[in-house]
Amino acid sequence: MISQIPRLESLAALVNLDKTSPVPLYFQVAQQFEAAIAGGMLPPGTQLDNEIELADQLAVSRPTMRKAMELLVDKGLIVRRRGVGTRVVQSQVRRPLELSSLYDDLKSSGQEPTTTVLSNTVEPASAAVAEALGLAEGAPVIAIERVRMARDQPLARMRNYLPALLLEVRTDALERHGLYELIRTAGIRLHAATQTVGARNATAAEARLLGESRGAAVLTMERIAYDDSGTAVEYGTHIYAAARYSFQMNLLMGDR
Repeated sequence: MISQIPRLESLAALVNLDKTSPVPLYFQVAQQFEAAIAGGMLPPGTQLDNEIELADQLAVSRPTMRKAMELLVDKGLIVRRRGVGTRVVQSQVRRPLELSSLYDDLKSSGQEPTTTVLSNTVEPASAAVAEALGLAEGAPVIAIERVRMARDQPLARMRNYLPALLLEVRTDALERHGLYELIRTAGIRLHAATQTVGARNATAAEARLLGESRGAAVLTMERIAYDDSGTAVEYGTHIYAAARYSFQMNLLMGDR
């Protein structure tokens, strides 16, 4: 559920500006919003008021508020969606603005990626997929399931969902290219993502796909990718063979 930003009284408590400071007001606003996001006071999913209302609440000019919001967008902490507004998309761990896929990572490291497409269909969005993509339940989505291999060893089983009207995704193209490469080729700019990484034991079917024994450890990842307008364009649920794959995250340390 999307939470609402605090109104004037609590918002003023979150942002304490020093108008006598040589630090520009827009930078002060952005820093304190960033601290509130990192501290959990503005958690992911929080819907923000528009720039005019925020500027009024903080007693700053609209250009000042706009520059602060642009800085937060550039840092990947908020996304804007026309007709819906602005919301917090991530807090402490920040992903690069130019997102990469497993295919991109394997190819750049010389791992000779290959792909087996298990299915590529259009189907009604389930409740979970619809919520992730911001669609109505039952709306048509492209549903893709693949096994990604490197040097003939299976690394991952990947399920991805995209709005059906976003682009055409051919099976032969998925066998030769990464999904994000196809999305970028269609002129869609991937800007930010929310991602959750976990671990569990593989089911019998998953173990067979990954060439592992039943109950072997797998890494899990769920990700929602957004374009530069803040629209969700892809929802992925992947599992990885833990014996052959690991995640590496670069963390940015804030001022503390």
